[in-house]
Amino acid sequence: MEESGIKLRDVWMRYFSFTGAVGEYEVDAYLNGSLELPEYDRNLVAHAVNELIKELPPRRLAPYTSNGKRRFQAKDNTREGH
Repeated sequence: MEESGIKLRDVWMRYFSFTGAVGEYEVDAYLNGSLELPEYDRNLVAHAVNELIKELPPRRLAPYTSNGKRRFQAKDNTREGH
């Protein structure tokens, strides 16, 4: 969640939409290791997080070069004779 920037509120709302029965406070406590949830609820929380991650836009990948040529060239800011 942290790496993806997903908010607790969004996780809890998605979890709740999957028939989750515990409140946002309990989900927060579970995610912070302060509360143990039943297996069913743990799996719903994981499913909610995974669904939210899948909805994020894909990250940009580094471009490959083609034909052995450099894709980008640094701008030369030097002047002749200086």
